[in-house]
Amino acid sequence: MRIGVYICHCGFNIAGVLDVDELVEFARNLEDVVIARDYRFMCSNPGQELIKKDIKEYNLDRVVIAACSPNLHEATFRRVLSEAGLNPFFLQIANIREQCSWVHNDKDRATEKAKRIVRSAVERVKRHRPIEVRKANVIPKVLVIGGGIAGISASLLLAEAGIEVYLVEKEPTIGGNMAKFDKVFPTLDCSACILTPKMTAVRDNPNIKLLTNSEIIDVKGSVGNFKVKIRVKPRFINEEVCTGCMECIESCLHYPMIPSEFDENVGYRKPIHMPFPQAVPSCPYINPNECLHFLTNKCPMYCEEVCEADAIDFSQKERIEEIEVGAIIIATGFKLFDPSAIKEYGYGKYKNVFTALQVERMLNSTGPTGGRIVVNGREPERVAIVHCVGSRDERFKRYCSRVCCMYSLKLAYQIKERTNAEVYNFYIDVRTSGKKYEEFYRRILREIHVVRGRVAEVTDVPLNENEEKEIEKGRVIVVVEDTLLGKVRRIPVDMVILSPAMEPSEDARKLARILKVSLDENGFFKELHPKLAPTVVAPGIFVCGCAQGPKDIQDSVAQAESAAGKALSMIDRGYVELEPATAYVDEEKCSGCGICVPLCPFQAIEVNEKGRAKIDELLCMGCGVCVSACPSRAIRHKHYEYETIRAEILGVLK
Repeated sequence: MRIGVYICHCGFNIAGVLDVDELVEFARNLEDVVIARDYRFMCSNPGQELIKKDIKEYNLDRVVIAACSPNLHEATFRRVLSEAGLNPFFLQIANIREQCSWVHNDKDRATEKAKRIVRSAVERVKRHRPIEVRKANVIPKVLVIGGGIAGISASLLLAEAGIEVYLVEKEPTIGGNMAKFDKVFPTLDCSACILTPKMTAVRDNPNIKLLTNSEIIDVKGSVGNFKVKIRVKPRFINEEVCTGCMECIESCLHYPMIPSEFDENVGYRKPIHMPFPQAVPSCPYINPNECLHFLTNKCPMYCEEVCEADAIDFSQKERIEEIEVGAIIIATGFKLFDPSAIKEYGYGKYKNVFTALQVERMLNSTGPTGGRIVVNGREPERVAIVHCVGSRDERFKRYCSRVCCMYSLKLAYQIKERTNAEVYNFYIDVRTSGKKYEEFYRRILREIHVVRGRVAEVTDVPLNENEEKEIEKGRVIVVVEDTLLGKVRRIPVDMVILSPAMEPSEDARKLARILKVSLDENGFFKELHPKLAPTVVAPGIFVCGCAQGPKDIQDSVAQAESAAGKALSMIDRGYVELEPATAYVDEEKCSGCGICVPLCPFQAIEVNEKGRAKIDELLCMGCGVCVSACPSRAIRHKHYEYETIRAEILGVLK
């Protein structure tokens, strides 16, 4: 063996804690090590060229890089070995940053630990075997899950590049949460004016197949070749025939009316309805759980007879559509935190306490109030907007939802414009980290009251003092400690608007199980790396918009187009490199017990006609679950052989 060891300073991240010179000297004296060097940034171009030069000059056949986590630059250094003529798997990363310098302060002890990590890597790399990278063709089609602004943007970019796209949306229309908004910050443009042309473009693009009222039920395969099953629920109206005249809705005599989910239960609808006038597809939808035809088979007004186009079809059935795609983009968006969990805020108890999204529907000209802000039959004179409801709260969501401050300020401006009410914004910290956001904040600041402090309570119990009691009578009172004035204040208002945290969509966990990808600690889809791969969830699976975490419309669109670009580059290349470090079966040892088959999360194992386990290398992702479960040690891993791991452990303990 001729091994080269390279110690990275990583600026002060490693060199600021470890004695790098001592570590290099230690590595130089290890058995089979012929060259040991250090460099400030080994991942830089000069650092990479240094390694290539040494491989050729010293005829190295193995390389150890002592630096940061392999998650960050293992692919970089494998490419270096490949370009220098070595098998890329003759590399071992010794993680002396995340697992050593970042977690210790004692220089001497940290350096001793780093020596053990380096020695362990040297012992391991001696036993590495050459592995060849495999390639597979990519199906030039993409599945986009979620039809909000992120999913729409990703779909259009791909379709305009000539790629066939399947856009799957669980609701009867695309548009997502943005379709509910009246205006968008910081420009106060009409939300519908921005969104609906894009929705129409989706409908009219021949490269996009739109599947609404649908959900993903199964995904098999791997990068470049995914087999997907989609459950398409009936809408009981033929989209191709429907003219969108709405006569069926007008004729429906269902009573009482049903709270509208799209209007956040502020407005009402019938069992046959269209969420909003610009919906795509532009035809109604019949809810079979509410329609009297399905419940009693006795509809008082048969819509079928009213429809001149004969578009209503009560015989439609649920169907399963199977498709094959090369890449998947997750754009499932968000839902709002339910503020009824915070009892002290009175949501669900007081009729004049609303969520921000409910007020958005009131402000919208197509909403339940036609654009008027109405509380108990009249316009409010005093309005309170409470920021960070559920966000930055140890009891609920510890994270900042990023957009609450801005949309709260936007609502304050709109309410002031529509009603001339006195508006109070209650905040913890105002965060306006976007282009033109600070200017928008300063503009609104001149027209509203701002109170710094977390609201303690919303109550309808007035004080005993006669003067205060008269002011508070018939109103709800916001109780808050004003941290700038240093006192507790009671502010009576006619309307309270809560700005809830953004949460992952309700189907995120179920979809993650189907796709076999990870969620972060908050339930959002977890990217491979927050800096270097912010839109990549797994090979061939990308994420964008609020499915990845709370963000505004601008960032959602930018990330959607980034995810689409990633998928497009993969398709344009025509092939992908598959995970080469996979499991394999020693048939002589295999007893055919089948324990490994149900355990494989990628359905890559089956029992063959000989009664032995067989692994499909195209599906295997090298996770190693089967290796650890096999009772006869018949399944092994190409890059994690038993003797390799044993040598690595002994290298630490030696």
